[in-house]
Amino acid sequence: MTSRTAPHSPRSLSARALALSALVAGLVWAGCSGLALAQQHTDKPVGYVKNVKGTASVTTLGKQVPAEPGTPLHQGSELRTDADSSMGVVFKDNTLMSFGPSTVLTVDEYLYEPAEGKLKLGARMGKGTLNYVSGVIAKLQPEAVTVKTPTGMIGVRGTQFLLKVDEE
Repeated sequence: MTSRTAPHSPRSLSARALALSALVAGLVWAGCSGLALAQQHTDKPVGYVKNVKGTASVTTLGKQVPAEPGTPLHQGSELRTDADSSMGVVFKDNTLMSFGPSTVLTVDEYLYEPAEGKLKLGARMGKGTLNYVSGVIAKLQPEAVTVKTPTGMIGVRGTQFLLKVDEE
């Protein structure tokens, strides 16, 4: 006599339920982590456009919007000015960045939780000009601020610097 488990016996249901719950948990976790990543970009601005002269844009999560005073900046945002245009932005820690004509800069990392000692500002500049004035992050932890360029990286050690990156 062979021993078979009935299709709906407690033993077969618990194995199936375990497999199904593991699958559902994995899908829920993946969905939540994707949602958390999207919320990190969309729900918590790291700064704002302060002023614009000419034409500039902010692109976040693939969505490009015209830059105007009050436009939010997020981790991952790409900031772009057209020829004969300029833009000023301010970050939550009062870091100021002013961009000249034909500039492209991406905010790669931004973390401002001074009470927990979590500070980071990382940007990547593809081309153009930048006038940077330090905010709280650079004052409390200068090594936490970096700006990457196509040919190198700037570590902030002072309160202000000018940067020009030529197109290749």
